[in-house]
Amino acid sequence: MRARRSVRPVQALAGLLLAAALALTGCSAGADSSDSGGSNEAAKSQADSAAGPAAGDSGAEKADAPPKITASRIIRTASLTVQVKDVPKALDEARTTTENAGGYVGNETTTRDEKGRERTRVVLRVPVDSYADVLADLEGTGKLLDRTAKAQDVTDQVVDVESRITSQRASVARIRELMDQATKLSDVVTLEGELSTRQADLESLLARQASLKDRTSLATITLSLSETPVKKAAAEDDDPGVMDALTGGWDAFVTMLRWIVMAVAAVLPFAAGAALLVVLWLRLIQPRLGRRSEPAPATTALGPLPTARPAPGPDRD
Repeated sequence: MRARRSVRPVQALAGLLLAAALALTGCSAGADSSDSGGSNEAAKSQADSAAGPAAGDSGAEKADAPPKITASRIIRTASLTVQVKDVPKALDEARTTTENAGGYVGNETTTRDEKGRERTRVVLRVPVDSYADVLADLEGTGKLLDRTAKAQDVTDQVVDVESRITSQRASVARIRELMDQATKLSDVVTLEGELSTRQADLESLLARQASLKDRTSLATITLSLSETPVKKAAAEDDDPGVMDALTGGWDAFVTMLRWIVMAVAAVLPFAAGAALLVVLWLRLIQPRLGRRSEPAPATTALGPLPTARPAPGPDRD
């Protein structure tokens, strides 16, 4: 009996301890779960708050960032006509100005007119950055007669050519990959023909790109130089004197004499011909006409009639 009574209190005590332990475990688990949930929510809210400003800043930077602008590609050309005193000297100065600016001299043509005045036409290529300065220097070499300047924007053409070159290179690369994988001879032949065509198109695009780059990086200036007519300078400090009058009179006399000699020389052939005709008339033609005009003497069957004698005058017997 005592043994059974002693066992029951022990079991009851063990049950109470187990229930208390379970209650404590449940409370701690609940607290841990609430704490972990709260901490997770706090972490999530912190991440959201941290990500929110960052995302907002990146969006604002994208909105505030200026759009990407392609540099303008412009072809600049100019034509100048300048009148100078000495064409070779002005041409040397133009060469020096062009070479100092980093450019070079292209085609050159030199001619002379009927009065011996020299004319030169030369093509100059100068960097675009120095285009305005070189143009101003060339205009100041003499008297500017004509000026023409043009600017052509080819930015769209440059962008289009670059895009087509990229696509064409990718196309050539794909054809080469297919050729490496081809096993039939007919496929290889077909791919080789296609590769040749696409490479030719690529080379044409590259040549066009090089031409656009050259024309946009170097401006073209066509310079025409003409020589100023030489004019005699008039004396401004001295008034005409006796010697000037004598000199002027002598020059006038010599000029008049020259014109008289030229006139006589021009008329002399005609005068000689006229004199010859007069001599022929007097020597040959006129005597014959005189003989034909004399009357023949009257005649009869018995002979010529006697000519009448003049009657004697009063002083004659």
